[in-house]
Amino acid sequence: MALLAWAQAWRDGAEPPLPTQPSVAFGISCAQAELGGELPQAADYRAAPLCSGDPDELFARLAAMPGEKVAKVKVGLWEAVRDGMVVNLLLEAIPDLQLRLDANRAWTPLKAQQFAKYVNPAYRQRIAFLEEPCKTREDSRAFSRETGIAIAWDESLREADFRFVAEPGVRAVVIKPTLTGSLQKVQQQVAAAHALGLSVVISSSIESSLGLTQLARIAAWLTPQTIPGLDTLSLMGAQLVRPWPEVRCRCSTLMRWSRCCDL
Repeated sequence: MALLAWAQAWRDGAEPPLPTQPSVAFGISCAQAELGGELPQAADYRAAPLCSGDPDELFARLAAMPGEKVAKVKVGLWEAVRDGMVVNLLLEAIPDLQLRLDANRAWTPLKAQQFAKYVNPAYRQRIAFLEEPCKTREDSRAFSRETGIAIAWDESLREADFRFVAEPGVRAVVIKPTLTGSLQKVQQQVAAAHALGLSVVISSSIESSLGLTQLARIAAWLTPQTIPGLDTLSLMGAQLVRPWPEVRCRCSTLMRWSRCCDL
């Protein structure tokens, strides 16, 4: 409804403010940027594959990755000890592998320490970062101090009290544009993080191939030195309007905008 109301006002010649819903604001601002030629065409389709399943099945796939080897592992879904052992196995088996880990605030401080106990200290610098290991930011900061494992902020960026500050142990921020808001707000957050020397990863939530290709263009534009985190297309049964390169999955088209919105 927010999109339709905005589109109706825009069609009538008004310049309505963007809706407050982040995903709607992002979608509209991307459409405006495309219409105005402001969103560069170049895209970063490099992948940091999301690893799941039996570690033995991952070794060959990760070892064969060309160029910079960066992969992501979701932790916090199983026992912390198991997570630590899996991460340690991957880092031990593939010496040039860098891992991005994401706990989604799943752990208590005790669980986080149990995880770290099973990761060889010699391998911990190859953990690029661990996103929000604990339920609170303060516990996550303490975890990083005590283990030497770098952390990244993700969910925190969408909380009202969050501020961009350089802190020991904080290496990166993970920006999900679809959950952030307008393209302008995404640009502001990227600039604020870069000014502090933080890495920025442009990441997907659950977007169609159309949304993912826009995120790939934003990543190439705003964070060209960092592999984005966009390996979520497998969650979709089909592609939409713009296909992701080298993915063999049917691509559907939209109905005409006038029919879809009944304008």
